[in-house]
Amino acid sequence: MEVIGREFIRREFRFTPAKGEVVNIYRETAKCPVCSEAPAMEKAVSFVKAHVPEALIPHSYASASAVAWTMYQKYANSMPLYRQGQDWKQMGVTLNRATLADWIVYCAENYFSPLYDYFHRELIKRQFLMADETRVQVLKEPGRNAEMDSFMWLFRTGEDGSPPIILYKYTQTRAGFNAADFLKGFKGYLETDCYQGYNSLPEVKRCCCWAHLRRYFVEAVPKGKELDYSNPAAQGVQYCNKLFEYERQSREKGHSYEQRKEYRLKKDKPVLDAFWEWVSEQSPGKGTRFEKAVNYAQNHKAGFMAYLEDGRCSFSNNLSENAIRPFTVGRRNWLFSDTPKGAEASAIVYTMVEMAKAHNLNIYKYLNHLLEHLPGTKMTDSELSRLAPWDPDVISKCSGAM
Repeated sequence: MEVIGREFIRREFRFTPAKGEVVNIYRETAKCPVCSEAPAMEKAVSFVKAHVPEALIPHSYASASAVAWTMYQKYANSMPLYRQGQDWKQMGVTLNRATLADWIVYCAENYFSPLYDYFHRELIKRQFLMADETRVQVLKEPGRNAEMDSFMWLFRTGEDGSPPIILYKYTQTRAGFNAADFLKGFKGYLETDCYQGYNSLPEVKRCCCWAHLRRYFVEAVPKGKELDYSNPAAQGVQYCNKLFEYERQSREKGHSYEQRKEYRLKKDKPVLDAFWEWVSEQSPGKGTRFEKAVNYAQNHKAGFMAYLEDGRCSFSNNLSENAIRPFTVGRRNWLFSDTPKGAEASAIVYTMVEMAKAHNLNIYKYLNHLLEHLPGTKMTDSELSRLAPWDPDVISKCSGAM
């Protein structure tokens, strides 16, 4: 029979499983044919060997692509290393957890660390920063029990219109001096929750997060009373909601930072004045959640009002919470870090992953790009900047699907 037409039926997505391959690398040696034909006493024969790029990890068969994929699976997809080992085995490759961990630690220390330090120097130059912190368990910290909490900090730039910078930092404790050391030299506004550990930062203006305050009032509302606006805690939620609504409207209007400041003074300031008068009139019961919410507001009034001073100040710390959430999700899967070196490596690699996400890059492509170009301590800041996720060449090479 003859074909007389064609009609579209459906579209299918088909998957081709990944595969690994072993590549043997050889080096050629060449000689000058003219020299080799000359009498031995007249001219020595010249030999030249081809340049061979250094191994990613000495005495290892690790490649940039394999290590980048391992990092991507753990820090972007929250897949523990032991499960990755099982996955590699399905492809016919035997890689245990210890080997994969060694790859990550070595590459983080030797290649990502110089770029991380460059990002840190750039972060300190900004005027609007945000921070958050969460617990992490590290089993083999010197002089500490395995059950003791250590901390992963998140420091990032705020809404200043410049390329975002996001850094993770591991420390053994939550003591305020850790934040002070990391932010040494920073002068400007810092958006956080009201944790007092940030109070010791010199030349820093604290901005407190309204999302945290709203959460306190929400938790104080009795069950089933969310819409009972005669309830004081529900009234507190409504004040916060009104302010969040004005922030949303300002964003939708596309306000510049100067316009945002004017809009806040026009819209937010009357609500804030009414809110603080309302707070001063409350008489919460001792030990109640509502008392906790009221005290939280009263004790940090200056921090909650600071965002009115500049349109680049953030109203909430949601950007930091969103950036640290991938770590908390991953922690539920891989549970702990074995050593301080492992925790430090995790902080550095999470930084690279979140930087790629913040700049809409393909995470795996960016990690692979860095491991192919090997940032080093001898690089200048100008050279390191060409590996930053905001560099046009990096954007061109690391965007889109794999």
